[in-house]
Amino acid sequence: MDTGDVFDPNCPTRVVLDRIGDKWSVLVLLCLADGPMRFTRLRSRIGGVTPKVLTQTLRTMEQDGLITREVFAEVPPRVEYALTDLGRSLHDPISAVATWAETHVAEILRRRERSA
Repeated sequence: MDTGDVFDPNCPTRVVLDRIGDKWSVLVLLCLADGPMRFTRLRSRIGGVTPKVLTQTLRTMEQDGLITREVFAEVPPRVEYALTDLGRSLHDPISAVATWAETHVAEILRRRERSA
């Protein structure tokens, strides 16, 4: 199967949607678009993510083929994360969604306040 059907409840495409719909994965992807980063830099740039959750997110994204993890033989060891070609191919759509969210956040919050 080369393509999926997001409306089929048994289709693994839904797992992919879960990954790209996860806020931490989105933020990691957006950060790494600027180039490779170390864990500490990613964590400080994202803000609000715990080390445990960031570690889990990075592992899952690596398993999915969206990022790479490179360990440098230094003392102490240095580890950098970077987007793969697959991850880079996801940047434009995710960036568009992030821009839309930033553009419309005030309107959405106003509407929430009115309906509350």
